[in-house]
Amino acid sequence: MSTGRPDKHAASENTSAAQRKRGPTPKVAAMRKEQARRERRRRAVLVGAIAVTAVVLIGLAGWGVTELAGGEEAEAALPEPVSGESTAMPPWPLPEDPVPLAEQAGLRVEPMEGTAKHFHAHLDIIVDGEPVTVPANLGIHPAGTAMSELHTHDERGVLHVEAPTDDQRYNLGQVFAQWDVRLDETTLGGLEAEGENALRAYVDGELHEGNPAAIELTEHRQIALVYGPEGDDADVPADFDFEPGE
Repeated sequence: MSTGRPDKHAASENTSAAQRKRGPTPKVAAMRKEQARRERRRRAVLVGAIAVTAVVLIGLAGWGVTELAGGEEAEAALPEPVSGESTAMPPWPLPEDPVPLAEQAGLRVEPMEGTAKHFHAHLDIIVDGEPVTVPANLGIHPAGTAMSELHTHDERGVLHVEAPTDDQRYNLGQVFAQWDVRLDETTLGGLEAEGENALRAYVDGELHEGNPAAIELTEHRQIALVYGPEGDDADVPADFDFEPGE
């Protein structure tokens, strides 16, 4: 039976249907618009942060490669100590052909001296108080057709480094390797550090600890190997009088 009163439920449904047709109210539309704007802004900030991070990481990677490849280049490693094989007693002659021995020691051999790196060191060898000659032309082919980047020209003990590039380092063991004379902590050719005898190495007049074959050759470095009774006070030079230009 009808009461003549409007049905509230039906009226509400009619109102909702009418609102859906008309769309959201201005207030709701504004709220949705603001929410969408904030979401777009958040996404833009996030994307920007990711892009900046990627650029920084790529830049750091490129910087690292540059540092290793051509910027602040890492210093070349010092070669591992090497040695000759001969255990003959001094004096030690020049090998018939020191060039293959030089190559085995990791030294480059060229038809002529290199010019990229050029310096001199000096070696004294003292056995029982007497000097032992370092031979001339060590590291040089007998025919003069090739030479090691580490060599001698005369019998003064001057060690010449004349290399084709400036990215290498050198040690005393390479001298003895191409001389084919054994050198280590306790051995110098056929001389053994045993009993009352000792083998000592000095760099610029200071006692060197460890394997003398590992001593690095640097410009005007004075190196001395001394063999003899432990208590003997050898006259060890602290420097060498290089010729002008050396």
